[in-house]
Amino acid sequence: MQTKSRETTTPEINSFLLRGFRWYSFRLIRRHFHAVAMLRNAGSTLASIPDDQPLIVYGNHPGWWDPLTAQLVCATYFPQRDFFAPIDAAALQRYRVLARLGFYPIEMASTSGAANFLKCSRAILRRPNSSIWLTPEGRFCDARDRGAELMPGLAHLCGKLDVGRVLPLAMEYPFWEERQPEMLIALGAPIDVAAYADCDKSAWSRMLTDHLRATQDRLAEASISRETELFELVFRGSRGTDAVYDVARRLRSWVTRTPFQATHGGKFQ
Repeated sequence: MQTKSRETTTPEINSFLLRGFRWYSFRLIRRHFHAVAMLRNAGSTLASIPDDQPLIVYGNHPGWWDPLTAQLVCATYFPQRDFFAPIDAAALQRYRVLARLGFYPIEMASTSGAANFLKCSRAILRRPNSSIWLTPEGRFCDARDRGAELMPGLAHLCGKLDVGRVLPLAMEYPFWEERQPEMLIALGAPIDVAAYADCDKSAWSRMLTDHLRATQDRLAEASISRETELFELVFRGSRGTDAVYDVARRLRSWVTRTPFQATHGGKFQ
């Protein structure tokens, strides 16, 4: 049985460890993705989120990269906010260093676990410049899958707040013309908690689901089109095919006196 102190204590972020974790994570992303790009009009979304109110960002759960993607989005678009995220309690016990990076335990299978999640989350959101990031689908789902129900903890948490913004985040990792996939992300319309003070948990659940699915649909349409003009480039990642093949291509470019292009399809030059 967990002790009361472990259940209710909110995490304290170690800034030195967080900088090291982000340096390593973003280096990993650059190595394994061709580009990271945000669907356009994110600027207007960000401008509508008050800096002095708590923020919850919730997204779909297409793959292993999601926590690193969330860290990247937080560092890039919300650099003034601290990053917190719930994680399975058993996993946190195995990797305790994550508690120093803003992760806190969740046990939604039990009533006491759900209560502790709400208590800890509300305590975090009372802190200045706080943000909570979570994937309420609760399992890996294909980026185009719309059938997964959101776990009830997020709706319950939203219903307990007086102020704040709740922001949908859609993520996809499609392959386009390059050997490496693209990391595509989109921010949806933020929900003002104060405007829905009378909503119960069921209403919140429907609204959260609708907002997330609409954001996913927008990103899917842009992803299918493969139009880079619809995206803002966050940064370029790895380019080229492999060292041996690229050396041969560079040699051919030198012999023919033509410019060498590392990318294959020309997307996100």
